[in-house]
Amino acid sequence: MNEDDKMKVLIVNGPNLNMLGIREKQLYGNRTYDDLLKCIDKWAGELDIRADVFQSNHEGAIVDRIQQAYGAYDGIIINPAAYTHTSIAILDALKAVEIPCCEVHLTDISGREPFRQISYAGMACEQHFTGMGFEGYHEALRWFAGEK
Repeated sequence: MNEDDKMKVLIVNGPNLNMLGIREKQLYGNRTYDDLLKCIDKWAGELDIRADVFQSNHEGAIVDRIQQAYGAYDGIIINPAAYTHTSIAILDALKAVEIPCCEVHLTDISGREPFRQISYAGMACEQHFTGMGFEGYHEALRWFAGEK
C-alpha cells in the first residue's frame, strides 16, 4: 500500500510519559518511553497504519498539535497523562477538530486516587483503553484498523 493511502493516526502523549522506566516503577514498570515508541512502530507497521507520535509536558503544545491534526489525520490516540483530569483546553481541542479519538492510560485510572476519576479528554473519545500498560496502545491501533 502506498504511504499516502495508509490510515494516519496521531498519538499524543502528555506530561511525564517521557520518564517511563524512571518514574513510579511500581505503577509503570521498568520499560522506557523509547520501548513504547518501538512497540508503537512495530504494531502500526503490522496494521499498515502510519502512526506519528508526539509527546509534550506542556498543555499548550498538546493543544497546538491536536489543532494541527485537523485535515491531516484519520484518528487520534491520546494519553493526556496528568492533563486528563485538569485540561478543558485539551477536551475543547479534541472536540474542535472532530477527528475520531480514543483515550489510552497505562494504569487503571478508575482504581486510583479520587481526583483521577474525571477524564476531561475522555469526554471527546469514542473508545477508552485503560490499565493495559503498553498493550493499550496496541488495542487502540487495532480499534482504528477495525480489528475490534
